[in-house]
Amino acid sequence: MQPRPMQPRRKARNDSDQGLPVTGLFITLEGPEGAGKSTNREYLAERLRAAGIEVVLTREPGGTPLAERIREVLLAPVDEVMNPDTELLLVFAARAQHLAQVIRPALARGAVVLCDRFTDSTYAYQGGGRGLSLERIATLETFVQGDLRPDLTLIFDLPVEVGLARASARGRLDRFELEGRSFFDAVRGAFLKRAEADPAHYVLVDAAQPLTQVQRSLDTLLPRLLELTRG
Repeated sequence: MQPRPMQPRRKARNDSDQGLPVTGLFITLEGPEGAGKSTNREYLAERLRAAGIEVVLTREPGGTPLAERIREVLLAPVDEVMNPDTELLLVFAARAQHLAQVIRPALARGAVVLCDRFTDSTYAYQGGGRGLSLERIATLETFVQGDLRPDLTLIFDLPVEVGLARASARGRLDRFELEGRSFFDAVRGAFLKRAEADPAHYVLVDAAQPLTQVQRSLDTLLPRLLELTRG
């Protein structure tokens, strides 16, 4: 599957929540477990840096020392069952810190931010997987992010069984990876539903392919990304 042609949601805007001009490009990489987001984020960064572009690599939950500590709480398997609302609030607490310390400053100075997961994962995991209200998530999204949204989101899609097999092969599973098949079916469905609702913003990438083919498909996006970075 080749990525669909895309148009960014927006470029060169003002972050009204912070009063900062935003001249950078905010690209998020999304998808279920085992989709290869981190590997392909590194690949895109190398290609963009080769063109002389400043690239900031980051991830969620996490991205700052404090947010990484919240990540540990979210991912560590423990005997106590975490309430879904607790999980949701921790995700947005980490995001608020991440935005303030990393993402907003990078965008203000004109960098390209490549982020492994962002709010689409919240809609997919906490909304789709946990069944939490999408309206509640949207309220927190606006509260924490203001009007800041990614310019482009790449969704690395693959069958659930393939992704879970890849995750298991990596070693010890985290708290989310220990969830059952129905949870991940709902997560994948939520990602695909969001992509279908806004095809101008999302690019679907067939992550079930061999890595070389996935990266070949990403190469087709590079001319467009370079054009966007140059305004």
